[in-house]
Amino acid sequence: MNKRSTRVFTAKFAGGDQQQEHKLRADGREGLGGQMREVQVIGMAEVTCPADRASLRVSVSSIKESVNEVTESVTRRLDYILQALRQHFVTDADTSVRRFLHREADTYTMDVEVVVTFSSFETMEQICSILLEKLDKSVHVAAPQFYHSPGCLSQARERACESAVQNAQEKAFKIIGVLGIYSLGLPLLVREEETKEWRNEEDNGDKEQGLPLRFPHIPTVTVSSLVSVSYRAEP
Repeated sequence: MNKRSTRVFTAKFAGGDQQQEHKLRADGREGLGGQMREVQVIGMAEVTCPADRASLRVSVSSIKESVNEVTESVTRRLDYILQALRQHFVTDADTSVRRFLHREADTYTMDVEVVVTFSSFETMEQICSILLEKLDKSVHVAAPQFYHSPGCLSQARERACESAVQNAQEKAFKIIGVLGIYSLGLPLLVREEETKEWRNEEDNGDKEQGLPLRFPHIPTVTVSSLVSVSYRAEP
């Protein structure tokens, strides 16, 4: 039985997460040209993206002595809210309305809540200004809730993985350049070893500077990807 030896060459690069072991291996697998040599590298990347959606709650309420009166009072303000949304091209699919009528002793109370999903934060700010200016204290506009849509998160994960693969390729070129006896061939195997995600919900920048918080903070999500890539090393 013939035995084929396996040789391992190691190159180390200083600095941060680049202090990892990279291998150039002649692993004994024979192709048309003899032994197949591989460069094995690790690549890592992080991508941070801000929230791309906001949910805004607008509510109106009225207390009257009859159902008709309380309904008319709330309906007038509700119609104005919905009209303002339509004028700013907010679709019905992004708007939901809830009504609740109840009686206490001799009076009737009606509460109406409008929940709107915005993809344009500028449009949301314009709507808030219009409603507060025109309806004043008769309307309550809550602080917006920002979040990431599934499509936004999916794109961030893809970008992180792609960047990690690119970083791995750059490392492989550096290793080949150091050795000077091979050229980098086609990738033989690409594998995503690990992914992580974490959210940054609060912004402490103004607090640390002793400034009052005036604007709602838009949270971000950071996605990291760790990949291992094997390349063919060609003479």
